[in-house]
Order: sequence, then C-alpha cells, then structure tokens
Amino acid sequence: MDTTSALTDTQQAILAFIAERIEADGYPPAQTEIARAFGFKGVRGAQYHLEALEAAGAIERKPGVARSLRVLRPLPSPQADLPLADLDENAVRLPVLGQVAAGLPIGADIGSDQVLILDRVLFSPKPDYLLKVKGDSMIDEGIFDGDLIGVHRTADARNGQIVVARIDEEITVKLLKKSNERIRLLPRNPDYAPIDVLPGQDFAIEGLYCGLVRPNR
Repeated sequence: MDTTSALTDTQQAILAFIAERIEADGYPPAQTEIARAFGFKGVRGAQYHLEALEAAGAIERKPGVARSLRVLRPLPSPQADLPLADLDENAVRLPVLGQVAAGLPIGADIGSDQVLILDRVLFSPKPDYLLKVKGDSMIDEGIFDGDLIGVHRTADARNGQIVVARIDEEITVKLLKKSNERIRLLPRNPDYAPIDVLPGQDFAIEGLYCGLVRPNR
C-alpha cells in the first residue's frame, strides 16, 4: 500500500523536504525549520503535519530525541526524462529561466531553453518557472548555491515571505520586510547585510519562492 496516497499536498511536500534535507545534510530538519520553510506561524503547525506523516507510516520519530526523524517511504524522485503525458496529474513542466542571487543581486540570465518535469507536490503554491540559485545568503532557509527554486509569479507578497525581487534590473531572492517607512530584503545568513530599497530605485516583486529541487552534484 502507498502510504503517501492519503496525505495532503502540504504533508507530501513536507515529506519531500525532510528527505531532501537528510540527503543534503545527513540529518533531518528541526521542527522550527519546517515551520519556517512552509510559512507556519509556529511549530504547532509543523507538529500537526508530522503527526499525520507518522500516523500514515511515512516517517518514524523517537520520542524526546531531537532530529530523530526517519523517512520510511520517501516520494518518488522527479522524472525529467519522461513526457508530461506519461506522468501523473501532479506533474508540472517548468522552464529554467536563468539565475537568481542568494548573495548580492545579479543580472537575470533569461533565455535558457532547459525544461524540467517535476512533481507538483514539491511546491506550494504552484510554480510558474525555476531559477538557479547563485550564492549562499539564504542557507538558513535551506536554500543553497546551485539549487533550483520554484517561483510563483505574483506582484503581491506579505512580510516574512521569501520573494524573488527585481532591483534596477537585477534579480535577487530574499526575505521581504516592509513598513510604512521602507522596504528591506533580508538575507538568511549572518555574513550578509540587508538590502534597503532606496527611494527612486526601480523595484518590483517578481514572484514568491515556493520550494526547490537540488540537482545531483
């Protein structure tokens, strides 16, 4: 029996996130990291979904032991070599449009003809395209150099969301912080300083970060 079939999209995305972090780091993410990555207001939201995953037999946890998550039934790997018609209804075809800076802003390298076919449940909300990350300013959000991030096209974003933003024709991915006085783009790495959007700068939100895939390297 496929234990992932009864899970919600969010729970399947969390399962994929846990498996990815174990593969990349050698240990699972903490509940606070899961809550932050999926936009939950606190760890209780993460706990609720982890309990559902455990009840479905998708993960195993040791009570009272930190970072003891173990994936028992990970999601299938993305199949980029198959036509869309051969994949299930959750498959999405996503173009890789260029690079985005997780560091200092860089020019967008738009024009790549690379297309990947990925599982929709890896992302929330549904992405419109992928960008390749360059730099390490977002590593505390689990976004690393070389990752491909999904971007949902929108000009609207709330405080605390991770956005892809354009500043004077340069593109960057950062945490959005806005008030009546100013807009700031915050890194998630203490080695980097926040970016203040100055009056008169050409600034726009290009989209929301909605998940990632990590190519084998």
